[in-house]
Amino acid sequence: MISKLLPRRSARAILFAMAVQCIAGAATAQLAPTSAGPPDPKLIEDLVAASRILADQGLLDGWGHVSVRHNRDPNRYLMSRGLAANLVTANDILEFDLDSRPVDTHGLPMSALFTERYIHGEIYKMRPDVIAVVHTHAPSLIPFGVTKVPLQPMYHRSAFISFGIPVFEIRERAGMTDMLIRNAILGRNLAETLGDHPAALMRGHGAVVVGPSLPRVVGRTIFLALNATLQAEAMRMDAPITYMEPEEARKIEEREGHGLARTWEGWKQKVMGKP
Repeated sequence: MISKLLPRRSARAILFAMAVQCIAGAATAQLAPTSAGPPDPKLIEDLVAASRILADQGLLDGWGHVSVRHNRDPNRYLMSRGLAANLVTANDILEFDLDSRPVDTHGLPMSALFTERYIHGEIYKMRPDVIAVVHTHAPSLIPFGVTKVPLQPMYHRSAFISFGIPVFEIRERAGMTDMLIRNAILGRNLAETLGDHPAALMRGHGAVVVGPSLPRVVGRTIFLALNATLQAEAMRMDAPITYMEPEEARKIEEREGHGLARTWEGWKQKVMGKP
């Protein structure tokens, strides 16, 4: 039909442009991440609970977030759309690849997703041992990220701090920014600072916490912030402080999960309203 209405050269040009457009469309479709399949409903329930627990504890606000690796594929992770943590439901959970591209936005614009999702994807790439990630803006942590005072383990549940909590200084990697992890490069920079540690402070911003499960990462986030509060209070007493010895911390960490299951169920029941 085109060849009958237009000169031969024009028709060829249009057909060529259409072919290029089709090829480009097919290439784009091939590049789109595919789903790993339906995640375990229990995993989704726990992810929603984790978000609400941390909101209830005052550790997640309208900007902080928690994620978990997909149980079907370690190259996919699950995280809520951009939403205040206490409002998250199962219907808000989206699937991402490790480049932090959504598999399906369910009609939401990209602006409705968390800008700093790259924190999660880049950590999962670098740390195959990590199953869950939290980004918190806990106020008690901020002073330790802007001073030279290191966080040190104060009490039993914060023994993991003995492994070291480094500080990410974004200016050393990217100069002057708005301090947000807006792309994969900054996410990778943060993951490099985190290294094999259980958490890293983000100067003037908050912290990232990782763990081998959702209950563990939620516990670590709560106990990291509580330790910061206790340490600051102890330092105000202007007296020598007895911090945990490395050997004590090692022995505690060997049994870190001890008792956490019942604590997790208590936290979960409080925010989910069911046993």
